[in-house]
Amino acid sequence: MTEINVNASTNYRIIIGDNLLSSVGDYVCEILSPKKVVIVTDDIVDDLYSNTVENSLKAKKIEVLKFVIENGEKSKNSDNFLKILSFLAQNHITKSDLIIALGGGVVGDLTGFVSACYLRGVNYIQIPTTLLAAVDSSVGGKTAIDIDEGKNLVGAFYQPRLVLCDYSTLSTLKPEIFADGCAEVIKYAVLGNRELFIHLYENGNDFDKEYVISECVKMKRDIVEKDEFDNGERQKLNLGHTIGHSIELCSNFSISHGSAVAIGLNMIAKSSYNKGFCNKECVELIEKILKKFKLPVSTDISKNELLKPILSDKKRSGDSLNLIIPYNIGDTKIVEIKVDDLAEYIEA
Repeated sequence: MTEINVNASTNYRIIIGDNLLSSVGDYVCEILSPKKVVIVTDDIVDDLYSNTVENSLKAKKIEVLKFVIENGEKSKNSDNFLKILSFLAQNHITKSDLIIALGGGVVGDLTGFVSACYLRGVNYIQIPTTLLAAVDSSVGGKTAIDIDEGKNLVGAFYQPRLVLCDYSTLSTLKPEIFADGCAEVIKYAVLGNRELFIHLYENGNDFDKEYVISECVKMKRDIVEKDEFDNGERQKLNLGHTIGHSIELCSNFSISHGSAVAIGLNMIAKSSYNKGFCNKECVELIEKILKKFKLPVSTDISKNELLKPILSDKKRSGDSLNLIIPYNIGDTKIVEIKVDDLAEYIEA
């Protein structure tokens, strides 16, 4: 088991280990004394893991309530946001109670935003059940919902009180969902961890889960502690995401987040090479590792279609936009470009 401490506006622990779900009640009672806990989860995760978490909490004499959403990105919307808020109010949830996000990134982002807004902030913990959520969205306090104009455009920075990452849950993931998480793991390796890249390249899907998750979480922890509110260094975590989010939106979310990030990462690597920022070996290695993990590397969506959502990107400032450019495996930089030059980068 690995324990990682995050020192941000709220200090909390990230615990990474095997078969942690049956001990959720113990971990909760170490930091809080809630009378009620609301579990927010999706219909797939509910069937798999809700009972284990509920029983662990009830063994501590905690009343457990549950709100279940439909699985998938389309559930991360304002309708569900308001429905959960009403559910909390109807059940008289107070600031001394607790909300648990049990699931993947959609559940985590939505639950975190609800927790940030209800009563102007109530305690919540993240229990990620996907690789993508474990290495990325459950850590760092970014919460959000999507609107028609773009992904994650409405949200808040709100840190959890605890993150419990039980990687035994990864065994029940469909291969394509596991691959989604691998895209984020590869992103971290390209971003700033050459040793992690080598481990992934050599081991493929048989990588050491605790090592890989811990390395990614430590990298994110270090960046969040320097730039919690995404004004500088933290923007590097969006490597592959500017184009990736646009691909998701243009496909009406038929292309998953991980697949879109993989395509976005490969496209920005090729652009980096064609612009003279990185060498040929770098761009070839990125494409090879993405294919090794059976991730897509290209899209049929046109340049003009991709441009529209990017104009609403969170990283845009006036007529400029920050792109995260790989210079080598383990070395990336934030490059400010003019919005008018964006089409040239996508084309490259």
